Amino acid sequence: MIEIRHLSKWYGPTQVLDDCSTHVAKGEVVVVCGPSGSGKSTLIKCVNGLEGFQQGELVVDGVSLGDAKTDLTRLRARVGMVFQHFELFPHMSVLKNLMLAQIKVLGRNPDEAATRGLALLERVGLKAHAEKFPAQLSGGQQQRVAIARALAMDPVCLLFDEPTSALDPEMIGEVLDVMVELAAEGMTMMCVTHEMGFARKVAKRVVFMDHGHIVEEAPAMQFFEAPQSERAQAFLSKILHH
Repeated sequence: MIEIRHLSKWYGPTQVLDDCSTHVAKGEVVVVCGPSGSGKSTLIKCVNGLEGFQQGELVVDGVSLGDAKTDLTRLRARVGMVFQHFELFPHMSVLKNLMLAQIKVLGRNPDEAATRGLALLERVGLKAHAEKFPAQLSGGQQQRVAIARALAMDPVCLLFDEPTSALDPEMIGEVLDVMVELAAEGMTMMCVTHEMGFARKVAKRVVFMDHGHIVEEAPAMQFFEAPQSERAQAFLSKILHH
């Protein structure tokens, strides 16, 4: 579903991705982790064209992002993205947030978009809040709305960029529960997250990054039980033992 081959990216003179190669198969859940500033979020934003890249190849569901002829708007409609800070429109109701892109991008009529939106709000446990505005919801509820909005576009895969890092600890579980359900249903997912419990439970593979490199890539169980690189060992010892 996602093929990343020898991807490199610079911001001016600063290289932020250095020869990164990995892949995500259909129905697979891959967690990308590593210290702050390691390039995780940049990598995942390249996957749906929110960030460009200078070298390498990136193919999503057969579509090359490096090809100037690629319609990025059409591609983004098929690659759902859930951000750290929800990115909901504050002046629109929850339901209208779910309807907008369905109507504008997919060409659905308003009734069809509303029906799909309500079904997805029910799925994430928020149908009763359909007419509220985002500010009337908790952070955890807003993030569940953001996941429902991504699903409303019928994506072939979902990208998550630290979806719980802006949430109070009490709200993290309700968002992770939705993500666990999606994984169990076979959704292809690439997740940047510090939630190692989620990674252990759901990820098939873990990609560990540092300073723009993919330092290590391994099946989740192997990564947590016996990481190969000293950098991954040091990272895990800090976050798993405190």
